[in-house]
This record gives sequence, structure tokens and C-alpha cells, in this order.
Amino acid sequence: MIFARSASESIDDLRTGAVTPALLAAQALERIDQIDATGYELNSILALAPNSDEKDFDLDTPLAGLPILIKDNIEAIGLPGTAGSTALLDHPVSTDSELVRRLRAGGANIIASTNLSEWANIRSSSSTSGWSGVGGLTANPWIHKHSAGGSSSGSGAAIAAGLVTLAVGTETDGSIICPASLNGCVGIKPTVGLVPTQGIVPISANQDAPGPMARSVKDAAILLEIMSATTGLVKACDDSRALKIGVVRSWLTGHGATDSLFDSVLSQLSKAGMTLVEVSLKTPGEDVGADEYEVLLHELFDEMGSYLSVRADTSLRSLAQLVAYNSAHKEAELKYFAQELFDKAIKLGGRNNAYKVKRARNLAWAQRTLAKGFTDVDVLIGATYSPAWISTLGEGDAYGDNSWITMAPAIAGTPIGTVPMGIIEGLPVGLGVVAKADGETLLVRALAQIEQILDIGALQPSFKR
Repeated sequence: MIFARSASESIDDLRTGAVTPALLAAQALERIDQIDATGYELNSILALAPNSDEKDFDLDTPLAGLPILIKDNIEAIGLPGTAGSTALLDHPVSTDSELVRRLRAGGANIIASTNLSEWANIRSSSSTSGWSGVGGLTANPWIHKHSAGGSSSGSGAAIAAGLVTLAVGTETDGSIICPASLNGCVGIKPTVGLVPTQGIVPISANQDAPGPMARSVKDAAILLEIMSATTGLVKACDDSRALKIGVVRSWLTGHGATDSLFDSVLSQLSKAGMTLVEVSLKTPGEDVGADEYEVLLHELFDEMGSYLSVRADTSLRSLAQLVAYNSAHKEAELKYFAQELFDKAIKLGGRNNAYKVKRARNLAWAQRTLAKGFTDVDVLIGATYSPAWISTLGEGDAYGDNSWITMAPAIAGTPIGTVPMGIIEGLPVGLGVVAKADGETLLVRALAQIEQILDIGALQPSFKR
């Protein structure tokens, strides 16, 4: 029973009285039961909010009581906010995060939180995307044994499966773009700082950003306007003025069928009148990725300590105490992969002189790369990921082929989005769009124009077991 109405259509239905917030919430909860929990066993939902189908909403608000989902690393009263870790189960959320306050003020009915890759995939290089100690393993709604990506695994899978029309994910590097691509939906990571991160379990102040996930660009824009307290993004979806698109061929995946489909999409865009310009960007060396990872670990050391000092009691106030908790609860937390990245973060320490050197070098690379890319174009495009790999708990992620499209925007804190571009091997693949800092209007405009030209609509997953 996939929900066929878009968010914008459902909001219109709410305002005209064709449906009520309580009815939409009840229907969403039924879909969660039939598809997520007992039917296909998607396992995208980590926790349900209490009495979400009994609340009253102001129909004059932007969302008018529309049911939505948030990732379970975002604090909301009534939901656990665990980042997938059993360590936070005994430390309940006491206040709404700033983002959740915005969502509620905008009329959102937050009915549940979604499963995620535990600690947003920053605990181990051998982690399995979509698995957490609290939520278990999220499946892909297209083919059950395949990965839902991460770390916003549950948000992407739930949207693609039609449980609701809107969900919130978070991204440090790839954590919205990956699950959106692998599940077949739209995802946007906005400019870092545009959406507040207070009350969200952190990794990096320089790279973390919450963003919308939806089945259309317009629906994602509706949610992003509320999340960012800005306007003009929904209007940009109908802006047909020509854009100059930079095609970055080094942002291909290396997967033959995916890259061939990308070339076919380029032909469609060109025939529709889009101006495409080839942009040459050098593939980064391994040193760039190594710098980024260590920068994130330095920042994690500081950010997690600060977060736990506010969220938890004296038994869990630092990354070292979190490591100790995991070691004492191995069966729940360390059954499938270790915590060597936490260990390394403790060894590296916080924002020390070594961190400053690596961050400066990393940021300079990203800014130089993007500046070259944007020399004479409005946005840059490339492929994102090849089709979803098979989930292998205990063996890490067999990522297969993916491009480096998320890396420079992640390091520089600039916006990126993805739309589905088709189906390969029975699984969706995405096209990525990168814009300049604070360029959300151009980003949404480009995503919407590409979506309209491709005209594949909201993809309907196969739910193949």
C-alpha cells in the first residue's frame, strides 16, 4: 500500500478538508506496519512517536499536519535520538532540537524516527551501512538483500517505499546522497550552517548538515524551506530559465552500465536545450581522503565530548567513556564490527596543531577544485553511486563503484543534491548536482529542470525478496 500522493498534493488535501492530519498519520502508521515491520520487513523505522495520530494541527502552517520522519540522531521529545547506539538509550531526549522546533512550528507531524548507520558510519571503516545496535539492519525496498546505503539509511528507504512523503536525513560526506541514490529518491545536503545542528548527534561542525529526502524535487524544496527558514526554493522548481551545466567526467562511477546511463541522460538534457559544458577536474589522490578522515576524527573527539556533556550524565561524557561502554556491551555493539575509528580519534585528539594543518590543506584542495569547476557554469553534475551492493553484516560494505562527487562539497561545506536517473540491474541510480555555497536556489532549479526532462516520475520499488 504505497502512498501515491505527493507532499504538495497532501498539503492541499489537508487544507481543503479532503483528509485530516489524524487520518494521514494513521494511514502512514498502517503502511509502516504492513511494509516496514511485518510485511517486507524494510526495517527503516527505529521508533514511533507516541500518539502521533491524535494531535491537532494548524492547517495554515506550511505542512498543515503532514506526517514526516526524522533520522534518529536528531533530538525530538518522544523519540529516542540514539544515533543507533544502545549507549544513548538510557539518556532520553529532554528537549527538541532547534531543527525539530522549526519543523513543528511549520506544521510537521513527526510520527517516527528512522534507523541509520550507527553513529553515522564514523565508528569503524568496516561498518555495514544501515545497521545499528538499536535498529538492526535496514533493507533496500527494491531488492531486500541489497544495501539501503548510509548513513541516512532509514530515511531514504522509507521515502522510496512510500511510507511517508517527507523525511529528514543528515550528511557529513555522502550520508544523504548515498541512500537517496541507492533507494531511488531525491536528497539534498544544503550549505553547512543553513540548517541548525544544535541537538543533533555530531561528527563535524565543518561538514555536518541536515537535509530533506523526498520523492520529488518540489517536495524536497517544501521541506528545505522550513528546515532552513528561507523562501524561494519551491518557486525555483518552476523556473525554466536556461542554466549552464558543467559535466564533470571524473565524477563517473567506473560502473559501466551506470556511466552509460549517465551518458544517455546527457543526450536527453542536450536535446531538451540545456547547455552542457565539459569540465575537467583532477581525481583526488589518496592523501586528500586521508586528510578528510583524520580531520573528521579530530573534530569528532571535540564534538562528541561537547555533545555528551550536555546530553548524558557523568557515566557518558566523552568519547573515551563511549568506547568503554561499547567494550562492556560487546554483544550488542561490537558483534559485527569494531570501533577502531573511535580509538583513532582519541589518539589524534581534538583541534590541535596537527588538525589545523590537515584541515587547512584539505579545505584548500576542496575550494581550489570547486573554484576551477565553477569557472564558467552555474552548477556541476556527475553520477553518484552504482547500484546498491549486497549487505554483508560482519564484512563491511562492498561499496562497488561510486564517484567522488560528494567529497569536495563535503569538505568545503557547499550544497549537493541528487535525483534518480534510472534503473540498472533492477536497482535505482542517481545523478548528482553540485552548487556554490549558499546556492540552494540554483541547485533546486537545476534538479527540478533535470527531473522534468528525464520525466521518470516517482520511482516505484519492486519489493523483491
